[in-house]
Amino acid sequence: MSGLSHFVLRHGYLFLFAVVLVEQAGLPVPAVPVLLAMGALVGMGHFSLPTAVAVTVAACLASDLGWYHLGRRYGSSILRLVCRISLEPDSCVRRTEDVFARQGTRALLYAKFVPGLSTVVTPVAGLARLGQGRFLLWDAAGAVVWSATYLLIGYVFSAQIEQVAAGLRLFGARVVAAAVGGLALYVMWKLDQRRRFMRDLEIARIGPEELLARMQSGRGDVVVVDLRNALERGEDAAAVPGAIVLSPDELDERHHEIPRDRDVVLYCT
Repeated sequence: MSGLSHFVLRHGYLFLFAVVLVEQAGLPVPAVPVLLAMGALVGMGHFSLPTAVAVTVAACLASDLGWYHLGRRYGSSILRLVCRISLEPDSCVRRTEDVFARQGTRALLYAKFVPGLSTVVTPVAGLARLGQGRFLLWDAAGAVVWSATYLLIGYVFSAQIEQVAAGLRLFGARVVAAAVGGLALYVMWKLDQRRRFMRDLEIARIGPEELLARMQSGRGDVVVVDLRNALERGEDAAAVPGAIVLSPDELDERHHEIPRDRDVVLYCT
């Protein structure tokens, strides 16, 4: 039996609840290995599968409901706060709001399977003024699917999981070193991407005063495209007069509406 399985066996449902709660709160604590270990222990007869699912769902709802109310109260500001811990904060807010604008409550069914989406989609549900009852229903359904999937994988492949754990103990140092090295390279690549993005953005940016002056000059040499999605426009009713309202998903269908003979200014939050 692996060290993790021993630990889960010793602390049981309380440890499962704590790990899932902390992960869903946004801290970098992986819950999937714990779910797999719990599933393997269920297969050995140490724990109950329905109880393990119920404990996991309760932990998810406890954390998600908190994020939901924060999103409902503080709007996009709390979403930006959550996204600051992301290596892609510039796209995190927009990507999440776009997903919820397109998928609606269905996004809650699969969000927990997508790294980085689980924590940020719940405040977006609050921002979108989704009713608490509907939120709890869809979020609970997503938590059941997520937890049952990994618990059942651990249950079915309990013997294989133990074999993998034994192999990791044998080559543990090398595996950890390779994983840490790969993670470090990934982080460095993402940081370099972000640095290049911000540099290009600074070069291409136009200030509101300069834009206003050009629009009031009467030359008609600039057009503004409002790229905000429906959630952002609903939260902030302010708009640039004469702007073309166009979400990024509509570019392929409506690109002909953007004049080619004028400078184009893209407006988003």
